Amino acid sequence: MNRITNIIVLISLFSVTLFSCNTPKKEEVEEHHEDEENAVELTEAQIKTAGVAFGKVEMKQISGTIKVNGVLDVPPQQLVSVSVPLGGFLKSTDLLQGMYVKKGQLIATIENTDYIQLQQDYLEATNQLEFSKADYERQKELARENVNSAKTLQQAKSTFLTWMAKKNGFEAKLKLLHINLADLETGRITSTIQIYAPISGYVTEVNVNIGRFVNPTDVLFEIVDTEHLHAELTVFEKDVPKIKIGQKIRFTLANETEERMAKVYLIGREITSDRTVRIHCHIDKEDTDLLPGMYLKAVVETSGASVPALPDEAIVDYQGKKYVFVLGKDDHKEATQEGEEHQKEGTHFQIVEVQVGVSELGYTEVNLPEGIDTTAVVTEGAYAVLSKLKNSEEEGGHAH
Repeated sequence: MNRITNIIVLISLFSVTLFSCNTPKKEEVEEHHEDEENAVELTEAQIKTAGVAFGKVEMKQISGTIKVNGVLDVPPQQLVSVSVPLGGFLKSTDLLQGMYVKKGQLIATIENTDYIQLQQDYLEATNQLEFSKADYERQKELARENVNSAKTLQQAKSTFLTWMAKKNGFEAKLKLLHINLADLETGRITSTIQIYAPISGYVTEVNVNIGRFVNPTDVLFEIVDTEHLHAELTVFEKDVPKIKIGQKIRFTLANETEERMAKVYLIGREITSDRTVRIHCHIDKEDTDLLPGMYLKAVVETSGASVPALPDEAIVDYQGKKYVFVLGKDDHKEATQEGEEHQKEGTHFQIVEVQVGVSELGYTEVNLPEGIDTTAVVTEGAYAVLSKLKNSEEEGGHAH
């Protein structure tokens, strides 16, 4: 009886041990189920029919492009604000917005009685300077003969230098007003001054009218030389390291379809409040019909960089995301050990989501998740594998 009891106990223990060994853990079941959802199995015949080929992620030199916005602008020396050195009433002008003027062209006449007083002061200073100079020379001669005192000589010198300074000061003011000194010294005093165009260009602003009094701080006109326009681009700070001096840009203006070309000339060194940097570009073909402030859209051709890349056909678009297929872990191990890949029945392919970058010459920059083997990626027939995966999901099971 005891022997029978012992046999029953041993059989029970053996059954429990056998059941424990054959029952998969919960984590293993969940992991296997998750792998099945992201994987598809193809036979050797299906692989050959689909033309599936494998490759690896390679480092490629891929040049990219950056799309930016901007405006046409001019260098500061090509945009001039015209004002008067001394205030006065605007007597005459023919300027209108859009008119073209040449450098040195008369553009306005200003009138003020203060100009008369300034000319009188200049003539007086000129006469006093001549008198004080003669007196100073006479006192120097007397001093050499010890006739006068040193104090008298010093006073004569001081008076001479004072009138010289006044005369030079009045002369400088009259030159700012473009008053002809030769005419003035003959006694011709005028109550008007002429304003001349400082550069050649187009009038963009007219801020005055006849009879208006203008102050030295008022801007009468603005003239812009459009022969040297440049493109000013607004680039986000994350893209600034990709931009180098001399890079080409293609841009189009509003309501234009033909592209224009330019080159990066200067990269700004200040980041604005909206986290952008100003980039200045020289336009290859200048066009005087263009105007500052015109809106433009540009594409910057960035220099090539070595990035991980795959052939374009290795990347599939599925449900709005980008994916690649890699050889299943177990299949890859067996293939590595045997030395011959894909020669066994039931090869597993795992679908992996990737982030893509720029594309060039049939290759696209990719960023695979960590832990993914990048040496066994489906480079041909990826869409055929995706089709098999879709069919497997519709059937509600694992494809065989």
